[in-house]
Amino acid sequence: MKHRILVMGAGAWGTALALHAARTGAQVYLWARNPARLPSGAMPRLPDFPLPDSITVSSAPPPADVACALMVIPTQHMASVLPLVPAGVPAVLCCKGIERSTLAFPLDVLHRLRPDVPGAVLSGPNFAREVAADLPAASVVASTNVELARKLVDLLSTPRLRLYASADITGVQLGGAAKNVIAVAAGITIGAGLGENARAALITRGLAEITRLGVALGAHPATLAGLAGLGDLLLTCTGEASRNYQMGLALGRGNAAQTALATLPGVAEGVTTADALLALARQHKVDVPITACIAAFLEGRITLPQAQEQLLTRPLRTELDTP
Repeated sequence: MKHRILVMGAGAWGTALALHAARTGAQVYLWARNPARLPSGAMPRLPDFPLPDSITVSSAPPPADVACALMVIPTQHMASVLPLVPAGVPAVLCCKGIERSTLAFPLDVLHRLRPDVPGAVLSGPNFAREVAADLPAASVVASTNVELARKLVDLLSTPRLRLYASADITGVQLGGAAKNVIAVAAGITIGAGLGENARAALITRGLAEITRLGVALGAHPATLAGLAGLGDLLLTCTGEASRNYQMGLALGRGNAAQTALATLPGVAEGVTTADALLALARQHKVDVPITACIAAFLEGRITLPQAQEQLLTRPLRTELDTP
């Protein structure tokens, strides 16, 4: 008998992961919060990819007899859906961000609200459409229980999506959250016509501040130089399919934040993560100048020229100085 995999969240990423899970040979139950999003044959966010018979789409309470549950719910809304996760079933959190009200990472939210559910997080440089198309990709599954991470890697890997196990949940989750903020900055840089040199510099210094914060939080620097750190950062800051990058492009071209958000097809986590990430950095006394500028710019406290001046007129130092 085939095993079953539960995917909670039927947006573009959830649908792509459901298609991927079906390729492992599993029967897939794709749970949608919004019953209006239940057409037959394909999902509205990925209409070019028909769903195979091995995927059942429903808004009814999910089954309990599943090998794992992939939680593909935005970080700020994850808490409201966690009661539906079957007890004892490993939950793989596939969202990226920080809970604004508590400054908690997704796995912290899971452990706080559902201590009866084993947890892991999936993160890496993956665009939904390419995973749906079964193009080559790689990602990381992290858990404090390394044996669980390895079992999930074995369960969810295919020849086209290579997964790696990790015990560094802090580094993997921080990389996934912080890269969205830097991607907004990268989009602003290109949208404002500041050039590719500026974007390359911003990505590099963005990685430096993410790594500083990660080390302060107990992450391993190598994690932030890996798939869930540098890999995801590069993709999100340069790929046209990145919602955070597209948000930044619109802002750099002079659009107001609310107007830019309204034009996006999905959630730009960097917008909701910037202030939470900045608060977390201040809590640990870590300097994150790019994040601070983006948070201030998104809140309307500084203009784009002022943000440029703040970043470019900081005291000069050697590259490896901290900060």
